[in-house]
Amino acid sequence: MTYVVTDNCRGCRYTECVTVCPVECFHVDDTMTYIDPENCIDCGGCAPACPVGAIEPDYRLPADKTFWIDVNRKRAGETPVLSARLVPLPGADERKVALGR
Repeated sequence: MTYVVTDNCRGCRYTECVTVCPVECFHVDDTMTYIDPENCIDCGGCAPACPVGAIEPDYRLPADKTFWIDVNRKRAGETPVLSARLVPLPGADERKVALGR
């Protein structure tokens, strides 16, 4: 099992998840974060920390979101490690409301 960042992260990029992660498994680009499945220790601390519900264990992903497993694996290999909290993207609060959070 591993945890997966899904499209709810896109456009807001809250990074509370990074502050609770005991290992450096989060990676970041201009629009969202990703979890490196090779470094994730499956502790689950990141999922409840995400204010937009963007992080799920892979076994709980609905069928139409399982492709995010491969997206996270690929993008984690292409993007820098994130080890500290970032300021959310402009419009993040509006995105959070639109997601019903």
